[in-house]
Amino acid sequence: CCVDVDMFLVALSFAYFAKTLSGSYMKSTITQLERRFDIPSYLIGVIDGSFEIGNLLVMAFVSYFGAKLHRPKIIAMGCVLMSIGTFIIALPHFIIGRYEFETSVRWVVNSTNNPSPCPAGSPADRTPDGKLPQVPAAGCEGESNLSMWIYVFLGNVLRGIGETPVQPLGISYIDDFATEENAALYVGCVQTISVVGPVFGYLLGSLCAKIYVDVGFVKMETISITPADSRWVGAWWLGYLIAGVITLLSAIPFWFLPRSLPISGPRAPEKCTQEQTSFIKDSPLLKHKYPADEHTSFIEMAKDFIPTVRTLLAHPVFLIYLCVTIIQLNSLIGMVTYKPKYIEQHFRQSASNANFLMGTDSCNSGCACSSSDWDPVCGENGITYVSPCLAGCTTSAGSGKNTVFSNCSCVGVAGNFTASTGQCPQKDDCNRIFPYFLALSVITSFIISLGGTPGYMLLIRCIKPQLKSLALGVHALATRTLAGIPAPIYFGAIIDTTCLKWGQKRCGGVGACRIYNTTAYRIAYLGLTLGLRTISFIVFIPGFILLSRQVRQEERSALHGALTNGGTELEALRKEEFVICNSDQPQQTSDNSMDRQTRL
Repeated sequence: CCVDVDMFLVALSFAYFAKTLSGSYMKSTITQLERRFDIPSYLIGVIDGSFEIGNLLVMAFVSYFGAKLHRPKIIAMGCVLMSIGTFIIALPHFIIGRYEFETSVRWVVNSTNNPSPCPAGSPADRTPDGKLPQVPAAGCEGESNLSMWIYVFLGNVLRGIGETPVQPLGISYIDDFATEENAALYVGCVQTISVVGPVFGYLLGSLCAKIYVDVGFVKMETISITPADSRWVGAWWLGYLIAGVITLLSAIPFWFLPRSLPISGPRAPEKCTQEQTSFIKDSPLLKHKYPADEHTSFIEMAKDFIPTVRTLLAHPVFLIYLCVTIIQLNSLIGMVTYKPKYIEQHFRQSASNANFLMGTDSCNSGCACSSSDWDPVCGENGITYVSPCLAGCTTSAGSGKNTVFSNCSCVGVAGNFTASTGQCPQKDDCNRIFPYFLALSVITSFIISLGGTPGYMLLIRCIKPQLKSLALGVHALATRTLAGIPAPIYFGAIIDTTCLKWGQKRCGGVGACRIYNTTAYRIAYLGLTLGLRTISFIVFIPGFILLSRQVRQEERSALHGALTNGGTELEALRKEEFVICNSDQPQQTSDNSMDRQTRL
């Protein structure tokens, strides 16, 4: 008796915060996962899309059957599954070996024993394409064929299964038991919290990315790379543990919430609003405010499932709205998934690929340099070289991050210039442009979010009341199947085509991309996003026309009904007036006249 819809709103908002925090943290770690498991961007897209695969497996059934069962407890079970899936994502860190990155820098006490970064070699030692033959690393014979990223994939699938009931059952629960004037406000509050969650998710990702992946297990002074290096891997697993605990806590309130709440406020037919009479069919009694039917059997619900879905998809406004959101989410999901990588490639690294020396040149022809190595050094001339060998360096001094390479023949004409570990700092113009990019991103995100709450209200108001939960479920199912799953994959595949330098796995094979053609990356990334968004606007035009016609038709029908009823009443009043004029009873005539004027 002490529970009301406000308590459910608080619990649902916390669940939205937890799920959006873990989801945004996943987006922020794609670069870390790509480097840690040495996989290309399209596989990262597969991992990211596995969340939608989990949704796809159970979305329609949870939305349809869950609306007729105990919705808060189903949401609680979903939060527990999300928490377990988040913990599974972090599992590979504890069963895989320590992270090893390719480098020519060694941690030794006696720096005079450092090996030469320029091993002697001749053109005869190379393959016909000018590369050195690849020799598998020691210990690869016993290497497991099972890739550790499979655990991340499966954990994300479980996260997707657990997230399924939160949105459709939560929104429909609020709409069922909140008053008419508060329903849209409550949905807006939930949407606001879902925006706050990613802020903390990306903040958590930023903090964890600054911590080395094997912190606590290795001596940090032996690590020769910094967070700005493309080989750096942060403590990606730590954020998943934190997100898993938060998600587990969000499940607790739902176990104590009732199946239904007292319906407050009047539910009489005369309280129908213009919005309802314009959109909802057959709703004079406000049937969309109803508790779940507790006496419907599972077999009866299953028999009605396919016909109900067919009825829903036959609604033209719902179908066009579904198509528009699918196209727009393709653009949005692809953009959000690879936005951290885009920022990193354009604002953390050198703006021009011309500043990289990536081949076998005359200045380093005497060195047997491997074309697969990625160990960038910054020369005194401001040019970044892929490795000390390609810079023509013959000696080195110091250790770890303090290693200095000297006698680098490619750095200077005299051959006596030095190079330091890591890439050269980015140009100043990158720092000047980034604030403008950030401001534009904030404005764009604000404009996009304006349509969130109106879109939800249109979705649940343009269809019959009994189809609310199913409509939300089908909408989420379709957007995840046709946007959430494919968008990260084909965005990643297109981005992979702009790679200039691929890393090599320890036991052979192509690893993660080390550097991209930033101009081609920008055109592919922003061009694809803009193209999809433009198509969605074109598809929206017939939907807007159809919706406008439907509203005008409803208004004309209401006006015609009012005129018809008014004409009938006026004719009755004229007949009464005729009877009154022919009546011989003055008192009765006076009373009837007053009543007639009141009715008129």
